[in-house]
Amino acid sequence: MAARLDGRSAIVTGGARGIGAAIAARLVDEGAMVAIADLDGEGAATLAMRLSPDGKQAFGVACDVGSEADVASCVQATLSRYGRLDIVVNNAGMMTFKRIEEWRSADWAAVLQVDLIGAALFTGAAFREMRGGGAIINVSSIHAVQTSAQAAPYAAAKAGMLSLTRTSSIEGREREIRANAILPGAVDTPMLWDNPNIRSGAERIDPADVGQPEDIAAAVAFLASDDARFITGATLTVDGGRLARL
Repeated sequence: MAARLDGRSAIVTGGARGIGAAIAARLVDEGAMVAIADLDGEGAATLAMRLSPDGKQAFGVACDVGSEADVASCVQATLSRYGRLDIVVNNAGMMTFKRIEEWRSADWAAVLQVDLIGAALFTGAAFREMRGGGAIINVSSIHAVQTSAQAAPYAAAKAGMLSLTRTSSIEGREREIRANAILPGAVDTPMLWDNPNIRSGAERIDPADVGQPEDIAAAVAFLASDDARFITGATLTVDGGRLARL
């Protein structure tokens, strides 16, 4: 039986490590050809070589998702190598921590540029280049709907990503491009454990509520595939049920 994503081309942003790396690996396993886009171009290239030593199913590209020039270059590199673009996974993100009175406009701009504007730029590029059957998956966060102290720009950006997803699903319908979002909960990555609220004990997480990057990758692979062909504009929570109990 053919893999679900055989012959399809994907871009995964923030793909060099953590959740992004797991997504890239899963898409390659599912048969996709993957551009691993990351600010750390060397890390992206190293992962691509590990996933596809012959270079046929993965390559790395240095990309600042907040730069229109970098986004355009990444998309063109993908088209040049694979001849098509079928899947975009907007996973790149940053999370910094300050109390709300300490945030300044530059702080807000830095987070929003990566966590929201980057997704918007890649979505626009996808709409220009994708043909029917394309899929956009936005990796948001449960912070979009229920958050904690010191993360205002991150939570706002992730909430904005849900609105972007809904608009993209509406505008994508006539192009046969689906757009969906995933809300990861607590996932075993440095971003989780570096959270000062976690380190201080102000926010406690039951170990049973901590998922693995591969859990998010499995959800992405489903939404990218034809198994989800009648799903668009949806939000899929992947948190082991934690949000239901908060």
